Order: sequence, then structure tokens, then C-alpha cells
Amino acid sequence: MVRGKFLCSAASALLFVAASASAQAGTTTELLKRLHEKGILTDEEYAQLAKDDAAPAPAAAPAAMSDGKPVVRVADSGVGFDVGDVTVKISGSVNGFYTHESGQAAGLGTAVVGGVVPVGGGSSAIRNGLLPGFLKFDVTTKQGGWDVGAHFGMYPGINSVNYAAGGGANSAGRPVALQTAGIDFRQTYMTVGRAGFGEFKLGRDIGLFGSEGILNDITLLSVGSSGGNVAPSNTSLGRIGIGYIYTDFQPQITYTSPNLSGFQVSVGIFEPLQSLTGPGETSKSPGFQGKIVYDGKFGDFSARAWLSGITQKHNRVDGISYTGSGFDTGAKIGYGPVVLTGYYYNGSGLGTTALNLFDTDALGNKRDSDGFYVQGLATFGKFSVGGSYGASRLHYANAADAIANPALLRRNSSWVGQARYGLTSWVTLIGEYISTTARAHNGNEAQSDTVAAGAILFF
Repeated sequence: MVRGKFLCSAASALLFVAASASAQAGTTTELLKRLHEKGILTDEEYAQLAKDDAAPAPAAAPAAMSDGKPVVRVADSGVGFDVGDVTVKISGSVNGFYTHESGQAAGLGTAVVGGVVPVGGGSSAIRNGLLPGFLKFDVTTKQGGWDVGAHFGMYPGINSVNYAAGGGANSAGRPVALQTAGIDFRQTYMTVGRAGFGEFKLGRDIGLFGSEGILNDITLLSVGSSGGNVAPSNTSLGRIGIGYIYTDFQPQITYTSPNLSGFQVSVGIFEPLQSLTGPGETSKSPGFQGKIVYDGKFGDFSARAWLSGITQKHNRVDGISYTGSGFDTGAKIGYGPVVLTGYYYNGSGLGTTALNLFDTDALGNKRDSDGFYVQGLATFGKFSVGGSYGASRLHYANAADAIANPALLRRNSSWVGQARYGLTSWVTLIGEYISTTARAHNGNEAQSDTVAAGAILFF
């Protein structure tokens, strides 16, 4: 029973960073694989849960009636309950890390516009990692042959934030007395689908482009690059801006196909995003994103490969228009206890670190960007060890851009070494070392070394 509860809640935890996962058969099996690869499930737990998942589920007994109303009963699995034909499931996560960053003191040659390495010397913090905490509610039922669901996800951090800075719940931190943490309400969406048809999602949830990059990053459950440790915000950066562009949570209408011989396709229309560094925009054209994923097993090898794309037209207030677009691709191969992952993205007018950040010069000329990471993770029982290297690069739009912005970011890069231990089915202990470098086109450079130790819990 404990294993069943853990499976449901941990799967729900990973869904918030997954691309729009279909409710069709095979989804639970894939999530089990990912939990096993990340070292959260032991070999024995994975084998038993995979066996249980393959077995047909017993038919639920009809709810008892009292005065014509259904009596609440405990759900067959997960943290939740059934009320008649409606299932309510609750999942959540909490994490905390001690981090110490040995950064450079500010001075000549350390300024990098768009760099992710803060300067100012060493700092220590008790903070969240790449994931904030979260509390997720899923209410699902079947009506007229359709699987229907309402989904809500709240993501509070443990650090106080500075709302006056203009970043909302994820603004820069404010580590002084009498402050409060931020609550980022990232998810509010509905799903409608059925077996053989696929699923529609309407509302706010994670995007398609870039979602596999963060989902398969080993720093997802840890810290990675801090992004600022003196006054920590809700989250660290992980590899955001140091291997991939953050996918973000966006208003969307997305369709995901059924699993077709290992292939699954998702396409969506998205709320258009304005440039973070442009002069503002007038008329708005919708954004479009799509993704195709393949999962397969070949003897002792398992494989997952993906390709996604994004495009959106921007219409600036100064009359300049341009279209930002990009793609990402990658693959993950598992053999025995070892999983190897490779990822790459390329964009034009797409920016770096966040969507549409530094995407053009002042005259609206598009800047190109690209990035990658490679990583390996090996799991032996409850122990996992892994490492990765990645970088994000930003290119000048033209020669005039180079003259006007000599300290513009050229490359953010980092090395990561990580060790994990599954203390219980809910709690994972994690230790990590991260070395991050930001380099400008004119040669300016900032570098930091970070150690982090803490734990993450899923229920």
C-alpha cells in the first residue's frame, strides 16, 4: 500500500515538469522508468511496481449510499479518495539544501550582461533547489465515455521574496525579518480525453519546447547553478541558461495523441510572449509549439528520443516585426544501472536562459542562440552517482551589435557532480558540487564553485 501511494504521488510530482503527458495506457510505466533511472526507486521496488502496473486493476466497488449521497471511500492507490465516480488525489514535495558558493569579488573584467554567475564574494544559504515545494490537486472522473480532469498546482518556496522587485513569487529573495515566501500558482488546467483518441489540455501548464531538457536534467531534484545565493529566490537555476532555455508555464490549448507504437505527438497553440528586453509590442500573434517523443526497448537497452519546436511572430511598438523560432532534440539510453543523456537546442530570435530574453539587439535584429548538455547517471540499489557538463551560447546579431554591446554574454557553462541516497520511499538525500562560468564576448568572465547538501521529499 505504501508503494502504491508513493508511485502515484511521485508520478504526479514529475508530471509538472513533463510535457503534456497523455492519460493513455503506458504513462504510468514511463514514470516508473524515470523514477528508477533517477535513483528514487530501487531495482527491487521498480520490478515490483512494474509488475503491479502490468496487472489489470480490479473493478472498483460502487460507492455505498447514505440518504441518496455517495459515501467517501479511500482510493485504491495514491494519497486521496473517491466520492462516487470522482477521484481526488493530492501530491506534494518539499526540499531544502544548505549551499555555499565561492564566487568572485566584483571588479574589472567580471561584468557579463546575461551571465548567470553573480559576483560579490562567497555566500551561504538555506534554500530550495531547482524545484520549489509544491502541492498539487487532481480531480478526475469519467463522463459520457470521456476522461475528464481538473488540475491545480501551487508551488511555494521556503525563502522570502521581494515582490517590489517586479518578479512576482519568483522575484529576487529578501532575507530579512518579517517577510514571507512566494506562492507560484503555476498550474490551472483541464483535461478531456479517451482511449484511442488522445487528450486535450486547456489552461496553464508547462510548455512543450524545452520540457524534455529540464525533465531529464539530473539537477531537477537538486540545486545545480544557484543563480544567486546571497538572497535566494524560490528556486535555483539547475541548468536553466546553462544547457537549455527554460520551458516555462504558459496558457495553452494542447492536444496529445495516443501512444502509437512507441511514438507520441503533442501540438499546441500558446499565449504569445513579449520580448523581455524589447521596447514593447502591439498586435499579438499566437505562439505554436509541438513535440514528438519515441520510447522503445531493445533487449537490455531502453531508449527515449525527442524533437520539439517553437515559433512566434513579434510586432514591436517601433514598427519592427520578427519571428522567433527554435528546436530542441535529445536522447536518453539506458543499459543496466547506467543512463546516458544528450541534449541540444538551437534558436533564432528566441533568446537565452528564458524565452525571449536578449532575443534581439536594440534595432530588432535577431540574435541566434544554441546550447547542449551531456550527462550520465548510475544507480546501484539506493545509491546513485552522476555527472554532467553543459553550456548555453548567445551570438551577436551583426557587427553593429558587437560594437554596441561588448560585454554581452557569449557562453554560460557548468560542470556538475552529484550523489544520491534513497533514505526512504519518500525521502532522497542529495549532495552536489557545481562549477559555473559566465564569459562575455569581450573576454570578461565570472566563475563560481558551489557545494550543496540536503534532501527532497515526494508524497
